[in-house]
Amino acid sequence: MKIKSAFEHNQEISKPYTCLGPNISPPLQFEDIPQEAESFVLIIEDVDATPKPWTHWMVFNIPAVTQSVEEGKVPLGGVEGLCNNHTFGYEGPCPRYFQGTHHYWFRLYALDTMLDLPAASEREDVEKAMEGHIVAQAELLGLCTRPDDLE
Repeated sequence: MKIKSAFEHNQEISKPYTCLGPNISPPLQFEDIPQEAESFVLIIEDVDATPKPWTHWMVFNIPAVTQSVEEGKVPLGGVEGLCNNHTFGYEGPCPRYFQGTHHYWFRLYALDTMLDLPAASEREDVEKAMEGHIVAQAELLGLCTRPDDLE
């Protein structure tokens, strides 16, 4: 299984997809989807932030027929869970508050089930419900560096 976006693996995330721009979610493509997949979970996290990891977006119960997600859109049929700020929705990379380059992992999990969870679910609840149901996983690493002119 693969996840792709407007940036290449281990490359800088384009400004529109960060808080330094319009802060919209990037387009995504899902490839080589396993036949036994019933749903996807998408988690975007900053492994360099505090607390670690910082969840920037979490969407679960994305139907496994989904092959792409439009820029600035929630995956059709998906349920947004809570991010670290107890908010719903995409929180793009925001290096203005942190020095150096941060690593943003876009993790896509294919599950053999739909999760029976409410939208206001915390990441820990989603991960617990995923246990024993992951049939494939894909990762895409994006980087975001704080510009020198932001002090």
